[in-house]
Amino acid sequence: MDSLFSMNIALYLSRSIEFLSAAFVFALTAFLILSVILYVKDRTQKKSTILRNYPLIGRFRFLFEKGGEFFRQYFFAMDREELPFNRAQRSWVYRAAKNLDATVAFGSTKDLRQPGAIIFVNCPFPKLEHENAALGPIMIGPYCNKPYSTSSVFNISGMSFGAISKPAVQALSHGAKKAGCWYNTGEGGLSPYHLEGDCDLVFQIGTAKYGVRDQHGQLSDEKLESIARHHQVKMFEIKLSQGAKPGKGGILPGLKVSQEIADIRGIPAGMDSISPNRHVDVNSTTELLDLIEHVRHVTGKPVGFKTVVSSWQWLEELCELICSRGEESAPDFITIDGGDGGTGAAPMSLIDNVGLTLTESLPAVENTLLKYGLRKRIRIIASGKRINPAEVAWALCAGADFITSARGFMFALGCIQALQCNKNTCPTGITTHNRDLQRGLDPANKANRVANYQKNLVKEVSTIAHSCGVSGPRRLHRHHARIVMPDGMSVPLNELQPYPDTAIKLH
Repeated sequence: MDSLFSMNIALYLSRSIEFLSAAFVFALTAFLILSVILYVKDRTQKKSTILRNYPLIGRFRFLFEKGGEFFRQYFFAMDREELPFNRAQRSWVYRAAKNLDATVAFGSTKDLRQPGAIIFVNCPFPKLEHENAALGPIMIGPYCNKPYSTSSVFNISGMSFGAISKPAVQALSHGAKKAGCWYNTGEGGLSPYHLEGDCDLVFQIGTAKYGVRDQHGQLSDEKLESIARHHQVKMFEIKLSQGAKPGKGGILPGLKVSQEIADIRGIPAGMDSISPNRHVDVNSTTELLDLIEHVRHVTGKPVGFKTVVSSWQWLEELCELICSRGEESAPDFITIDGGDGGTGAAPMSLIDNVGLTLTESLPAVENTLLKYGLRKRIRIIASGKRINPAEVAWALCAGADFITSARGFMFALGCIQALQCNKNTCPTGITTHNRDLQRGLDPANKANRVANYQKNLVKEVSTIAHSCGVSGPRRLHRHHARIVMPDGMSVPLNELQPYPDTAIKLH
């Protein structure tokens, strides 16, 4: 009896082991088959850059990201604690780019008691949807042979071919066309990929004059004329400085200088592309106006400059000189970049410590132009960390005619803030020239996201404007925004940074 029982037990255990072994082999086989299927699916799909570049493994990112929504409350940074852009800011861009529902529930996670917080002044009788005013065109460059008129409020800031990849440039070019906004080429010259989408372009002339330099590195009128002949190129922007590195020229590491990029820029391949700290031919306000007039004469198109403003004296000198020469000598626009602007590569000492943010500089620039009676002549473009509707709406309140963003559109392309822009190892293919990594960025898919982001942002800025009782974004003014002070109370922007009382009369 005991022997029979033992045999049954042994038989049961044997069959159990056989079953478990078969189940394990079946599960392992199924897992391997599923892995192969997912790998092929991830590698061939075009919607997610991460999955295309890192098939199968990349799925863990989305799993952890989803789970992190809960765990961050107890163990990690909250949604509004990360820098330079927190998760709440990035998530809004991602959803806008994908054209997903942007509404939230329960309540805001933004602490409106923090100093510097923006509170828009709602009207008791907001505008209805049918009262929305169309964004009419604004003309730039009234004294040019070919002035530029555009109704686009939100545009793509300077990102050069070299700083970002070929498919990224292609996506931005096509996306800008779909959105009806302009795309600034950045200081790396004009590539075929900028032209590919047939969007409006602003050609940026950096301190190294890439794309418009002769063999000695000087400005070439012949090349300027050649660039201006492209109907897509609507304006020229002379870059004096940018927010991430005021006083320092552009930096493109040699490992990102391919032969194609070198040919477009007119420099050797594989060598660091270091631009001078300033234009060698511009060392005064007089020389700046001379250069602006020269480029405008050669191209026939609007010309302005981009700068970081930390003091007003030189700007007042510029305005005085314009008034003495005549308003036709003025730049057609000024792009004000904030000291918290972004870049592909910059010294930490500059990126952390130099240059005023737009919060202080933008209203001051408008006030200076108002004082000298030049506000209607010179258009103001605001740049620097404007990626969400509230930040763009504030810039319009503070005096901007247009807003441009680079990092906002990078997030629309799929940027995950990996902070590897200067290493040629960007996992999303945006700032790398590694073709394996670029493969994950499908220009056609990302172009739609670029357009969605631009349109949804402008739509929400219009929503803020309606709440404030005006019919459109361009009707926002300083009294529509309040700024929270250290004591927790808010002050209207028009009291904190008031408009000038009288204009300066020059003799």
